[in-house]
Amino acid sequence: MKNNSSGLSLTTAAGHVIHVSIFLPEKTNNKSIVISSATGVLQKFYSKFALHFSALGFTVYTFDYYGIGKSSSQNLKQNTADLHTWALDQAAVLTLAKQNHPQHQLTLITHNIGGQLIGLNPEIHLVDSIITIASQTGYWKYFQGFSKIRMLVFWYALIPLTTPIFGYFPAKKLGLFENVPKRVVYQWRKWGIHPEYMFSAFTDLQFSNIKCPVLSLSFPRDTYAPKGAVDWLASKFTNTKVDRRHLIPEDLQIEDVQHFGFFREQFKASLWQLTENWIDSN
Repeated sequence: MKNNSSGLSLTTAAGHVIHVSIFLPEKTNNKSIVISSATGVLQKFYSKFALHFSALGFTVYTFDYYGIGKSSSQNLKQNTADLHTWALDQAAVLTLAKQNHPQHQLTLITHNIGGQLIGLNPEIHLVDSIITIASQTGYWKYFQGFSKIRMLVFWYALIPLTTPIFGYFPAKKLGLFENVPKRVVYQWRKWGIHPEYMFSAFTDLQFSNIKCPVLSLSFPRDTYAPKGAVDWLASKFTNTKVDRRHLIPEDLQIEDVQHFGFFREQFKASLWQLTENWIDSN
């Protein structure tokens, strides 16, 4: 597959510089996709998915949130990003996509926290459709068994104990994901210990303003985004049609998906095809 990707630096409304990769098709279908990553997951994780859709004619954008990967600041301890900052990163890339191709139909595909950032994104009105992949509430009571214990340890021990020591959340040392700015994890933790999650901190979130079609996907045995947690976030899109699907791998005759599988190339003929079909019909 030919790689027509290029990278650029983009300044957000917060004045931060983030790195964006653009995957250009050889022949456009007049549709664009922006992929908004999970917490601490590098944009390169989504590159095979982006290349595939670029080969289908889509113009695809991936990016690293400020403080992560190619958007890292020189000293993570001094990084002042919070989750509102990351939402402005998402907004900046949507704006770029619309400016580059104003005639394109624009789809936002989110993974994990990317779907939560929609609520803080002032430019979400630019999109024509939204697909959330395992985007959920992180409130610990939506989790079961060991996953609930893990979330309790995460919110009440790992973040508050390790972040002050390092000046950022040392996720890489803990074998989790990329290191994350301290204000991001402190705000994330504040949400995660409250039943209303991010709604406990904001009264003017964007979810109820969204009128475009939304597809919300989740998968069994996803210990980071159980069905009830994904249902909770999907229910916040109160003024649009939400196509809510909890996909059973056995029914689709595919391997287990869990939290990170959707973006792996082995699902090209199944989950990626489902995605293409949904975008075409919405």
